[in-house]
Parts: sequence; C-alpha cells; structure tokens
Amino acid sequence: MTAPTVFVLSGPNLSRLGTREPDVYGSDTLDDIHAAVQREARELGLVADCRQTNHEGELIDWLHEAVDAKADVVLNPGAFTHYSYAVRDACAIVTTSGRSLVEVHLSNPATREEFRHTSVIAGVATGTIAGFGLQSYLLGLRALV
Repeated sequence: MTAPTVFVLSGPNLSRLGTREPDVYGSDTLDDIHAAVQREARELGLVADCRQTNHEGELIDWLHEAVDAKADVVLNPGAFTHYSYAVRDACAIVTTSGRSLVEVHLSNPATREEFRHTSVIAGVATGTIAGFGLQSYLLGLRALV
C-alpha cells in the first residue's frame, strides 16, 4: 500500500526564512522546515510533497493538482492569506472536493499589524494553526491523520 501524499505548500517570501525578520519568523530556513516536515510525514505514514512559490498562479495550479491527486494540503499562504480571493477559491475547491486543507502560519497574524488580522483562506480551510514557528507545519500534518 502506498503512503498518502500531502502537499505542503508555502507562499511568497517564505524562501527567505532564516534571514527575513528572524524576530518574527524565527531562524529556521525553509529547507529546515521541509526537512522536519519530511521526517514527521514519514513517522505519520505520509509522503510530503513540499513546494514554495512567490507566484499566485503557480500556487493555484498546485492546489488544483492536489485536488486531482486526491491529496490533503498543508498551506502557508504567506501574504496571499490577507487578500487573494483567487487562492481562497482554489482552497475551497480542495475542501469541497472532500480533501482537508490546514492553513498554517509561523507567526500569529492576530498579534501583528491590523491588515494581517483577516484571513480570506480561514473560512474555507478545514482548520488553522498559527504562532508556533516550524511546529505549525508539523501540527498541520498531525491534524490530517
């Protein structure tokens, strides 16, 4: 039996983790996060397909790909969280197809600037995990099993 695949998707600027505002996002790099996710996924009997993009259309294509692959999704939409209705609609396709989508954030957007307080993704996500740094991704994986 093949282990189920989970898409672990990260949005804009997350490729700069480790050097981008470490007081907010921590010192872990995206490579550190992906390595931890891969380890956790194996322990949970999953295969993690980790990807990052700075491009909205590419992220949308990946969400569509997840639906076609019947894969659950752990998504850190980055700044798209707050304004991308196109990403929100693609997330809704995931969850209305019967798959789960967990929105994750390294920091807690509710404690940051006012414009970060609203997530257009949260209303269509299965759940949201925020504020636990790298652990947010791991908690997101655990929420799927």
